[in-house]
Order: sequence, then C-alpha cells, then structure tokens
Amino acid sequence: MFEKMKYDDKGLVPAIIQDAGTGEILMMAYMNEKSLRKTVETGFTHFWSRSRQKYWKKGETSGHVQEVREILVDCDEDTVLIKVIQHGPGACHTGHRSCFYRDIHGREIAEKTFSEEKVYGKKDN
Repeated sequence: MFEKMKYDDKGLVPAIIQDAGTGEILMMAYMNEKSLRKTVETGFTHFWSRSRQKYWKKGETSGHVQEVREILVDCDEDTVLIKVIQHGPGACHTGHRSCFYRDIHGREIAEKTFSEEKVYGKKDN
C-alpha cells in the first residue's frame, strides 16, 4: 500500500490524527513513505517536519505519544486517517488536547490541558 499512495510533489501526504475512543480530531501533520512505514512498524506516529526538514516521533520531547490503533486510507489514496490512543494530556504543542482549539474567528473554544512551557521549556518569540 505504501507505494500506491499518491504523495504530493514533495513526497508527502496529509495525516489526520483522531482519538480512537472519542472520535476527536487531535491534529494534522504530514507523512512521507518512510514516516508512514515507521508508524506501521513501531505502532506509534512518526511524521515529516516541513519546517525542520526532519523526521519526528510524536511525543519524543513531551512524552505525549500516540499509540496507533488503526490506519485508514481515503478513496483517492492521498490522505491517511490514523486512529490513536493519545497518551498524556494533549497532542498540540500549544498545551491544548487538540490542535483544533480555535473557531474560525480565532476565539479559543477549548482550554489548555498542560503547560507547554513546563513540557518544552521557554520559547523565544
């Protein structure tokens, strides 16, 4: 299946990460063939960072890993949906459980579930 995926011109596909128990969408990131294979092999999500140009395992710094329960491919074979058990209080580097914590007007609709400063250290602006 890895070879059949329709990767974009940079070799990436969007990966939607969903809580296997609640159905909540936790995040969206990008995978290439190598990170998708590593996800399948290890049972934990791995991604390709477009900004840092490197592979990363979700939770490698925070400990908030995502244990894979199921991987689905959409009808066009250009997006994956990964159902996970989210370990730790959240998936978002901002301290929220989900990356989708704001409405279209920018209002926060969910509270933080952890302190990103305590988990990741002081961020420079």
